[in-house]
This record gives sequence, structure tokens and C-alpha cells, in this order.
Amino acid sequence: MTGLSGTAQAADVNNVKNAGFEAGLGGWSCSAGSGATVSSPVHAGTAALKATPSGSDTAQCAQTVAVQPNSTYTLSAWVQGSYVYLGATGTGTSDVSTWTPGTGSGYGQLTTTFKTGAATTSVQIYTHGWYGQPAYYADDISVYGPDGGGGGDPAPTVPAAPGGLAVGSVTSSSVNLSWGSVSGASGYNVYQGGTKVQSVTGSSAAVTNLSASTSYQFQVSATNAAGESPKSAAVTATTSASGGTPPGGGAVPKHAVTGYWQNFNNGATVQKLSDVPANYDIIAVAFADATSTPGAVSFTLDSAGLGGYTVDQFKADIAAKHAAGKSVVISIGGQNGTISVGDSTSANNFANSVYALMQTYGFDGVDIDLENGLNSTYMTQALKAIAAKGGAKTVITMAPQTIDMQSPSNEYFKTALNIKDILTVVNMQYYNSGSMNGCDGNVYSQGTVDFLTALACIQLQGGLDPSQVGLGVPASTSGAGSGYVSPSVVNAALDCLTKGTSCGTFHPAKTYPSLRGAMTWSTNWDATAGNAWSNAVGPHVHALP
Repeated sequence: MTGLSGTAQAADVNNVKNAGFEAGLGGWSCSAGSGATVSSPVHAGTAALKATPSGSDTAQCAQTVAVQPNSTYTLSAWVQGSYVYLGATGTGTSDVSTWTPGTGSGYGQLTTTFKTGAATTSVQIYTHGWYGQPAYYADDISVYGPDGGGGGDPAPTVPAAPGGLAVGSVTSSSVNLSWGSVSGASGYNVYQGGTKVQSVTGSSAAVTNLSASTSYQFQVSATNAAGESPKSAAVTATTSASGGTPPGGGAVPKHAVTGYWQNFNNGATVQKLSDVPANYDIIAVAFADATSTPGAVSFTLDSAGLGGYTVDQFKADIAAKHAAGKSVVISIGGQNGTISVGDSTSANNFANSVYALMQTYGFDGVDIDLENGLNSTYMTQALKAIAAKGGAKTVITMAPQTIDMQSPSNEYFKTALNIKDILTVVNMQYYNSGSMNGCDGNVYSQGTVDFLTALACIQLQGGLDPSQVGLGVPASTSGAGSGYVSPSVVNAALDCLTKGTSCGTFHPAKTYPSLRGAMTWSTNWDATAGNAWSNAVGPHVHALP
């Protein structure tokens, strides 16, 4: 046997101090007092960083980390929010950075590597958001590599096996899985029949390219820099038969106008459903209410605030809208909505309670207008259950904010793609937004034709069918804090996308004649302005090719 000579190389360590913010902001410096520690949401442990950008500050938080010269390090962090950046400066070679446009409702991992220069003994690592965007969160930041001598957090140990592996929604070609997060894990491996088929950073995955009417066995393991855990207990899922419900449902026409109807009085014209003009094809009743049961919703007509409008009149008006070929859905969320669907139990509660409202009032389906984030795995499970209960004519609409649809990796966008076989339309809110990226990578300001067309292009190129894309705008300047455009601008954007005419500086690479149409908040604010919006946009939508 040949002996080994020389000194064994020490294992890599995490050179970051207070990496999980368990000691407050100790070791960290945040610009303009923008940072604080919070107990929720966290990736692991009991604390995380919350940093809030302003119109003139990106909320950068940084730490100087001791390193060794001529060494390679891996920089990573778990982050949550919109436009979160991670980077290192002063490396002595090439400074590095990485970013995400959004992580949806949970944490996602950012990772990059750098090499130090011949004389480099410290680097500055940082995380920041972007001007005017909401607060972001960061946790479990690490710089793994040779010990720089400055202390840091302990080296990782192999994580435990994940628990709670469960099957979510199932189609003829895919299975959605979820499991409990594991402390200290940086990622997870998904196994199908004992063979690794995916590596993910979050605690859910969609396994695709499966055969219809076939049983599959799945397991997951947790990983980090120290190694891979044992596999979890196995679960079995059987894909459904091939085929599915066509996009859209019931009486929704090829080109449709959606309007939100307010079940409250906020200064706009108070309406009964019977007062909503015929130009509206889908009426979204705003809003359902959260209950004490996780995920479940209820609905109470504000009879007093609506001038004595009774439940019997309300139900009769829904039936009359049906007779006129219109659809009425119950909207979930809004600016103050607090409904959370984050596990299988709450998904079932959500689906059962929404379907109960459909049976009680005659709603044709549901609108998802959650502005506090959603979990794509469990919202997909819930919406597919609602469609299965309601049948082929179930109407499912969504009204995400612009930030939610910047990338197919965002949770809202993922949900829309997951339910593409049952989705009627996504009416993104092109207001209360600020500037956003278009599909060409350029930044566009709200209130313009280009803002409408270049952002719609992201959805059209990202996988949604044109029939599932609508333009959501305020009915008047009173309907939103910012982003109002005149009906003529809405019509120009519709013509640009469907016919290639009336465009601004942005011209889509192709036309989308089957674009679904437009949406407005709200029918009440429209009525306050003499129905100027629906009188102009309604006929234009219905005359599209």
C-alpha cells in the first residue's frame, strides 16, 4: 500500500458572520437605515433580513468577509421578493453579481462564484433590491471556501431526509409534488422510480413529460455543501387520462370585456348587478372574505352599503346575466385580501368553499386577485379542483400585478401556466405599477401604449395562449392611484397586438388576433364617469378579428 504524504486540506467553511441574522444586524451594514431583522418570513432559524428600498435607495446591506488569496469561493443567499441582487466586490479579480426578478411567495436561492486575487484578504458581499420596489428578504447568506481566518458560521452538516412528501395536482402528463423544508438544506433532488429527474431549490416540484393513465413512484432528498440526505418515504401518483377541458368556459365570447363589481361603497356609483352595462362579458364580484378556516372563503352581500340590495335580488340578477350570455365570478383577494393557500389542506378548503359559493349564488367560477403573493403548487391544486367540480364551463380568471408577470418563474405566472388547460384569461393590472421591463428588455413607463403592448408580450411569449391574455386598466383616474389611460390608448394597444396597427415605439414580432380583450376596475367607477370606458372599449373589443 502506498502511503499519502503532505497535509490534508481543511474543509470549506462559511466565512460570513451572522449569516442567518440570528444576532440582529450584527456584522451587517445597511444603507440609509433600510434594514431590519424580522421573525417571519424566514428561510431557516428564527430571523431574516428585511430591507426596504426607496425611490432613491436600493436598500443595500453589506458585510466585509475575510478570505484567502488565490482561492475560489461560492457566494449564495436565500432571498424572497422582487428584484433582489447578490454580489461581491473587491475580489481582486472579477467582481460578481446575480439577481432574480422575483421569487413569488417563498424563498429562492441566488448563487455565484468568485476567485480572489494574489493579495486579496477580504471582500465585501452585499444584497440589495431596486428603486421604489417593495421590501425584500434575505437569509442564510454564505461564502463557502477556504477559511479566511475571520470567523464565520459553522460548516454545514448533511441535512435530514425531507418529510411530508405529498402529491398535489395531477394531469395526463405531469405530477406536482411538495414536501416539508429541511433546516440547513440548500436544495432538493427529485427521484422518479429511483432515478433522479430534477434538482430544485424550493420545497415543491412539477414532474412533467409523463405518460397518461400511468402510476409513478416519487422520492426526494435534501442537499447542501456537505452532501445529500437519505431519500424520503415514497409516494405514488397516477396520471389522468389524456385530453382535458379546453381553455375558456361557458358563455365567454372569443373577445371579452371583464369588469369588477364592487360589493362596497367607496364613493363610486353604487350598482346592482342589473345596472352593469351589456358591454361587460365577465363580471367579477369583489370580493370574497377570508374565514377562520385556513384557505376557506365566504361571501356576504353588503346589502346596507348597496342601498338595501337583497340576496334574492342579487341571485336573480346573476341568473339574468346568465340568460343574457354573461358570466359572473367571485373574486378572491384585492388590495386588502388576506387569503393564504400554502398547503394541501388549505387548498382543499379553498376549493370546497369557492365551489359552495358557486352553488349558492350561481357564480360561474373564480377570479384570483391576490396581491399578497401565492404559492403556485397549492393554488394550482385548488383551481384544478374547482374546475373538476364545476365542469367544462367553469370560468377562471386572474388579475396579477405587473411585477407578478415579469417572468414565467414568478409564482403567479407559474400558476397561470400550470392551469393553462382550464384558464379563461389573465387580466394583468397595468396600473399602480411604476416602470417595468417589456419583452424586448427595455423599460417602459405606465400610462402608454408601449407599456400595455410590451408587457403583454411577456405573457404571450412566455407560454399563455393569446385567448388567455387581457389588458387590465382603470376605468377612470379615480379607479387607481396611477396608470390610468384613456380608452383610445387601450384600443390602440388592442389593435397593435391583434393587427399590428396603432403601435407606439414597440412593435410585437407577430400579431395575436385571438387576444381575449380587456378588463377594468371597476364597473362602478366606469358608471361614475358616465360609462365612458365601456362605451368605447366594449364595442372595440367585440369588433376585434
